[in-house]
Amino acid sequence: MMNRRFLFVIALCCVGSFLLGAFFKPVITPITADMANYASQIMGIEFNAAERDSMLDNLNDQRLGYERVRKISLTNDIAPALLFNPVPEGFVFEKVSKPFIFSKLLNIKLPKNRDSLAFYTVAELGALIRSRQITSVELTQFFLNRLQKYRPVLLNVITLTEDLALQQAAQADAEIKAGEYRGPLHGIPFGAKDLLARQGYPTTWGSNIYKNQMLPYTATVIQKLEKAGAVLVAKMSVGEFAWGDVWYGGMTRNPWNPQTGASGSSAGSGSAVAAGCLPFAIGTETLGSIVSPATVNGVTGLRPTFGRVSRFGAMALSWSMDKIGPMTRSVEDCALVFEAIRGADGKDAVVRDLPFNYAPFQSLKGVRVGYLKKAFESDYGNRANDSLSLLRLRQLGAELVPFELPNYPVNDLTIAIGVEGGAAFDSLTRSNEDDKMVRQIKNAWPNEFRSARFIPAVEYIQAQRVRTKMIQDLYQTLKKQNFEVYVTPTYAGGNLTYTNLSGHPSLCLPNGFNKNKLPTSITFSAQLYAEAKLLAVGKAYQDATKWHKMHPAGF
Repeated sequence: MMNRRFLFVIALCCVGSFLLGAFFKPVITPITADMANYASQIMGIEFNAAERDSMLDNLNDQRLGYERVRKISLTNDIAPALLFNPVPEGFVFEKVSKPFIFSKLLNIKLPKNRDSLAFYTVAELGALIRSRQITSVELTQFFLNRLQKYRPVLLNVITLTEDLALQQAAQADAEIKAGEYRGPLHGIPFGAKDLLARQGYPTTWGSNIYKNQMLPYTATVIQKLEKAGAVLVAKMSVGEFAWGDVWYGGMTRNPWNPQTGASGSSAGSGSAVAAGCLPFAIGTETLGSIVSPATVNGVTGLRPTFGRVSRFGAMALSWSMDKIGPMTRSVEDCALVFEAIRGADGKDAVVRDLPFNYAPFQSLKGVRVGYLKKAFESDYGNRANDSLSLLRLRQLGAELVPFELPNYPVNDLTIAIGVEGGAAFDSLTRSNEDDKMVRQIKNAWPNEFRSARFIPAVEYIQAQRVRTKMIQDLYQTLKKQNFEVYVTPTYAGGNLTYTNLSGHPSLCLPNGFNKNKLPTSITFSAQLYAEAKLLAVGKAYQDATKWHKMHPAGF
């Protein structure tokens, strides 16, 4: 029986560019036919003796090549030469840009009890600032005070940017006074998930390893929001390297029940908006990191189409799946923030400049909306609340069309996250610095990054080819059914994984509470780049409900 060290050495030989290399010094012993035999068993492929013998020169040469490549420094911001493209064959882009149409607000007045401002929407706060009923400095100090007050309870802030915020707020007030109004985000405080760089402040990625990391640039999303006049007040907590709600400062808490977590990885963003500590915050999603915290914290979250928002200045986890979007109190607030952050910057090669022609629907009467029939009829936890959501859509006049997603092994395709994440944090695995990460259980990044070393490069590429077929089939399915927007259970039915892989946008809205008195959600998804229609349908539904106007007690 071969010992464990020898078996690890065997594995090093079989997996292309994804070698283990974490626990041992570079192996000098030549690769043998026996090693190749054991390695092929890990891949589930059988080679005969002659084939194994023929490979040996290549395997030894490749291993030396891996060592040469590893000597080249690769920081997290360097993307691979291969770029993911979610656009299917035959897709027709919208070309004409139309004016952004926003719902008319009633006469918004400053409340006598200013504590009520904690749960005003972005649009309402913007109206107060524009009419000069309150200054940006006053509003910024108000939210800074709330963040400071509830930070020890919710653990949702990593870094307060107080000096910067007050400076930006004062500038906003001066500009508005001079008649230089930039738009509805001018003077509005916000928070950014601490995967996003802001020059002059730490960008920790939620990890003690990078606790003091100072990046010499500002993320495009933050730049665009600051250009719109928004005021950055805090860097929000993030599950370490974008997994869960546990970071080096502890577990971010859910304001609906601070004994529970805020989910992740956009944990601080969801928690702070729900608790009235921020009017809006920016989250990121690779596989549920906007949708999940939006759900459990009872806020509204938009995950845009892959390639709608630049990721420059954001930590890379999966270059083919990472996306950035807003977390707010209402659908229309999501539209306002998305309008500000979308578009190319010349730094993220996957981003396209395309129209966003948002306009609210006067009615859903006659609007075709798909729904995942089998998913809604299955036995799952939120079925009762979701059934009421379908009923409400029918009452609003929507024509609900049953359909199913094309059948693909979506969970198997998520090896993209492990492989790309393993590459993004390659140095941590090889240096054993991953031992410093907070979570060391099987279901955590250190183990995922190590395991990804055993995924052959060929299998990763094959998974991406299947992903191409899946995207094409979904495009044809939606086109055939003649609808752009469909509704789905947030978790049941596999849509969350499916659309994160395909790059399609999703909008997550609160739709009630569960038996533990925690918020639940319903999700709307749409054709690629159809955020305008997605948000219009979601707004019509949300306007007919009360859930987004409910807030946790004690905050």
